[in-house]
Amino acid sequence: MRLLFVDIDTLRPDHLGCYGYHRPTSPNIDAIAATGVRFENVYASDVPCLPSRTALVTGTFGIRSGVNNHGGAAADLASRGSARDFFNQWVTSSLPVALMRAGMQTASISSFPMRHGATWWSGGFMEAMNLMSGIGFERADEVLPGALDWLDRRGTTDSWFLHVHLWDPHTPHNVPTSYGNPFADHAPPSWHTEEVRQRNWNLPGPHSAQEPWGFTPDEWGPPGPRSPWNLATERDVRAIFDGYDVGIRYADDAVGALCDKLADLGVLDETAIWISSDHGEAFGELGVYADHQAADEATAHVPAILAWPGLPASVQPGLQYHLDVAATVVDLAGVALPPSWDGTSVRPALEAGVEASGRDHLVLTQGAWSCQRGVRFGDHLYLRTEHDGFHAHWEPEMLFDVVDDPHEQHDLSGADPALVDLARDLLDGWLVEQLERSFVPVDPLRTILDEGGPFHVRGQLPAYLDRLEATGRAQWAEALRQRHSCR
Repeated sequence: MRLLFVDIDTLRPDHLGCYGYHRPTSPNIDAIAATGVRFENVYASDVPCLPSRTALVTGTFGIRSGVNNHGGAAADLASRGSARDFFNQWVTSSLPVALMRAGMQTASISSFPMRHGATWWSGGFMEAMNLMSGIGFERADEVLPGALDWLDRRGTTDSWFLHVHLWDPHTPHNVPTSYGNPFADHAPPSWHTEEVRQRNWNLPGPHSAQEPWGFTPDEWGPPGPRSPWNLATERDVRAIFDGYDVGIRYADDAVGALCDKLADLGVLDETAIWISSDHGEAFGELGVYADHQAADEATAHVPAILAWPGLPASVQPGLQYHLDVAATVVDLAGVALPPSWDGTSVRPALEAGVEASGRDHLVLTQGAWSCQRGVRFGDHLYLRTEHDGFHAHWEPEMLFDVVDDPHEQHDLSGADPALVDLARDLLDGWLVEQLERSFVPVDPLRTILDEGGPFHVRGQLPAYLDRLEATGRAQWAEALRQRHSCR
């Protein structure tokens, strides 16, 4: 068995052609999806980057692994205490170790473990390579040479698992200007109207319409050539969508190059290809632009495509975690799932070419930019916010019909209290269940709040209050003073 996992950072499914997008962002991914399994409703259990990939590689929810943040105590795996064996069970029960035990040569080409200090990612790979010598944001043309060289050396061997991490859709959108704009003649998404832009313009929060690159428009230096300074005009809105979509197309070109290499080696038809992401990206949802700050539809909903030799093509509409897709991959490889995993395999349904039942509901967690949990059930998404990440317009509880309103424009919490009650009960029951199963029965979100809040907003409030007042948003500055101590 040969398995190529293309992990495309910050990729939301509704910007891919195979998920219905109107722009031609993904011809190579679309071709893979046409012959494989396309999961329509896969969500990362924990977001953003470090929590998501930690959940994927350990097979466990962040509330159990302890990783829900990008800094502080909740950015490291929980100690198993006296249950810690000679071998670290977080590694020995990991996704790459499970595949290694199936006789596969396991390799990862990514700067993720260095960027986030996630040594547990590398621990399960026989080859863990940061050939780019980077700390994130490496373009596809910098990642591809190492991946193609690895395939040249090992691609024709009988059994391997190669993880290739592409960053291109992640901000900053740094695709070379010489690549041009393939979407110059294609309109941006129609849902983001001028009315939406105007409504979002006066909202507060990092990565909001007036500061889409942080707490100020130039927090990391002047925006790049593909990035508007802010969202002051409809032209700026188009530019921010173009920058993201060009990043997707650039990554898709790399997918094509990897498939061409497999074809040249004569093993394309014998290779399973798995394409997914760690999280999505907001472009106006909840007032956030070009970032991933909530446990919402824009951030937690990820693509998942699996083309497996001998597996019939199908579309799977059921609710699934990204952990369930990983469990399915391991099951298809003929390996028993580690008992500690939270993922559930849907292999029998895929082999039969029928729809898997899916989960009744999913619980989603964000702890790096805000402290928020979501419950995805039926057509709806419920959000409970315990730290708003300085988005003062976020209510403590919100409810959206993400089937009819996928961009979260209409909060239904006041109109449907019965659904809010149901979601609240689902979340509270899940919390009790997971903490009873955890090695350290402390919710990582409690740890984050006790430390002063999510990593990316700590210490930012005083200066940001000044900016809000200087940009005509004094009412939001006052609202944030009421909600937060000035830290």
